[in-house]
Amino acid sequence: MVTNITKKIHPTAIVDAKAELDSSVEVGAFTTIGAGVKVGENTRIGSHVVLQGPTIIGKNNQIFQFSSLGEAPQDKKYAGESTTLEIGDNNTIREFCTFNRGTVQDKGVTKIGSDNWIMAYVHIAHDCTIGNNTIMANNSSLAGHVDIHDYAILGGFTLIHQFCKIGAHVITAVNTVVFKDIPPYVTASGYDANPHGINSEGLKRRGFSPETIMQLKRAYKTLYRNSLTLEEAKLELAEMQKSCHEIKLLTEFLTNSNRGIIR
Repeated sequence: MVTNITKKIHPTAIVDAKAELDSSVEVGAFTTIGAGVKVGENTRIGSHVVLQGPTIIGKNNQIFQFSSLGEAPQDKKYAGESTTLEIGDNNTIREFCTFNRGTVQDKGVTKIGSDNWIMAYVHIAHDCTIGNNTIMANNSSLAGHVDIHDYAILGGFTLIHQFCKIGAHVITAVNTVVFKDIPPYVTASGYDANPHGINSEGLKRRGFSPETIMQLKRAYKTLYRNSLTLEEAKLELAEMQKSCHEIKLLTEFLTNSNRGIIR
């Protein structure tokens, strides 16, 4: 509970007696923390933040002022059920972000991993799943039930339609509007989003070898440039992954895509 940690909580903050904060947590002025909120060690919560439960927040997170995390989902079917928001460790959550809890019609939880950099005014709707090491630039917004995989980068004002999946190492340009899944490694832009090669620079920064990047470029051409049907491309990619393990991430994504991919 909050006993014995008042010196780290600003006197104007309101912390419910049923909230659970580690003794190292810092809480800024005029912040409100409701019942059912659990916050891990060394997390810093700025001023004018609202945290509603059930919400679980891990360690070493920094939550900037005016964010609202764990509020009820913006879904007309929501009828007050107990659903959850879960946030991992080492995340930076900038000003005016809004993250909603899940719904019982789906997983019942909105889940955000660790080591994510989430910039100002980002909205993450109910039942979304965010991986690790992602970047979401200012004003990017996710509708409900969206999955963002590891190391994805969303440019400012990127909008993702509900139930879409964004693959690992994807990058989107500013003002991209996404209605279908984006496969791993792909660079996308436009309204509707179109593919524009692979995220070569991002892959270099993450230690992918020149040979692997070349193989991924070949895989991209197989999927997008060789005039193959999707099923034909998937067969060729299955063969290519035998000599390049990283292509397996692409073939598995294509197998699990429900909305279809941008093409």
